[in-house]
Amino acid sequence: MIGYPNKKKSIAKVNNYANLGMTLESDIVETNAYYLKHNLAVIHKKPTPIQVVNVSYPARNKAKITEAYYRTPSTTDFNGLYKGKYIDFDAKETTSKTSFPLANVHEHQILHLTDVDNHGGIAFLIVGWKAYNEYYYLPFKSLLAIWDKSKTDGRKSIPYSYFKETCHQIPFSYQPRLNYLKIVDLFI
Repeated sequence: MIGYPNKKKSIAKVNNYANLGMTLESDIVETNAYYLKHNLAVIHKKPTPIQVVNVSYPARNKAKITEAYYRTPSTTDFNGLYKGKYIDFDAKETTSKTSFPLANVHEHQILHLTDVDNHGGIAFLIVGWKAYNEYYYLPFKSLLAIWDKSKTDGRKSIPYSYFKETCHQIPFSYQPRLNYLKIVDLFI
């Protein structure tokens, strides 16, 4: 209860954890900070490569980028080392209740993850379902099989049921937020 000095009606303070997992990417950044702090892994978010074209200098210490362009398509969101192995993955979210659109994954990302996988690295996607507040580990080999098959059968998405039945759910918690390394351990 919060008691106000002017004796207005007190209100009970409610702990609201609804926005604890505001975005998948920020939750993974928090998780990676936990992993680094506890010496479990070194995994970082990759910066998006941009070409700065114009900068405004309203004051000497207040430079502001006013125009920039993406240099090249970014490969994936995160990379690093875990148990002596290279790890590389992307985080994707969907608002759909029924399927994950394959259009959310780009050809250059598939090519990049193929290279990582071919060289013995750990490659995967973490897919967040906003409608259900659920997160799944999608191994790259499974994604690649679906991607390749979509070229012949015209499939444009992966059904939610596929994730429920085939993929490993990553539970959301306080520390670490999304302990995806527990699932990575099943594959290495």
